[in-house]
Amino acid sequence: MKRTVLIPLAVAMIASVAAPLRAERLKVVTTYPYIASIVEQIAKDTVRVDALARGDYDPHTIVPKPSFIAKLRKAHLLIINGAQLEIGWLPPLLKQANNASVNPGTRGFLDLSGHVTLIDVPKSVSRAQGDVHPDGNPHYYIDPHVIPRLARAICTKLSEVDSRNAAMYKKNYDEFAARWKAKRASWDAKLRRLKAAKVIQYHKNMDYLLIRYGLVRMGTVEPLPGIPPTSKHIAELEKIFESNTIRFILQDVYNADDSSRHLSKKFGVKMVKVPHDVGAVREAEGIFSLFDEMVRRLTQ
Repeated sequence: MKRTVLIPLAVAMIASVAAPLRAERLKVVTTYPYIASIVEQIAKDTVRVDALARGDYDPHTIVPKPSFIAKLRKAHLLIINGAQLEIGWLPPLLKQANNASVNPGTRGFLDLSGHVTLIDVPKSVSRAQGDVHPDGNPHYYIDPHVIPRLARAICTKLSEVDSRNAAMYKKNYDEFAARWKAKRASWDAKLRRLKAAKVIQYHKNMDYLLIRYGLVRMGTVEPLPGIPPTSKHIAELEKIFESNTIRFILQDVYNADDSSRHLSKKFGVKMVKVPHDVGAVREAEGIFSLFDEMVRRLTQ
């Protein structure tokens, strides 16, 4: 008699412990807000997603915080931009978090750069080239045609880590891809009007977008990646302005814009501050509004 009571009781106790584990939401950590926004589109409220970096910060030089370690320690899945964009700040955090399940090469790790073709891959790397990325230009996600590829990779990884919700992830991805396709048609139509326009960039973070729509980069305000402009370099840029019709000076939101403003005023060329990530400017609240705002600023 006692045995028949104890067995159901034991089963009930096991079930009571297992129930919260089954109900626990998947914890996803991303390095940048644009990735978190895509995850939210695919997973909705099924997961808890946290982006480590802020969208208005320089993505190359994120200052680590203790809260980052805590988030990584509890994460079930880590999704990064890759192409060594995070190389200066993420590895020490992963080491301190000591969460083997989200280390590179594990099921709980996704490097999105592995799903795109990178440009500007250097043949050799040296300090003389500035802060160059050995794997190539890491700002690939600025091209709106790349985003569905990233979303598909995220959907696949979420389904792998959380197979019981795979059908829901696929449904949400299909809806996202259809909505993105419609929006992209509008963005394409507007940006194609800028074909052959000559531009100066502060940093090479818009190159994928320029290539996609046929804009021509004539130079950068930085003499080398990550190196602030010098008076000698600005003098060289001024010669380019004097001999070409420059349409825009493309300035990011996190670097000092003094030199860009100087050139803009001297040559009467519009300086456009282009958001590079969700949260870079107030209007870029999510992945859709980020591209809406980028296109608006470039075409208004």
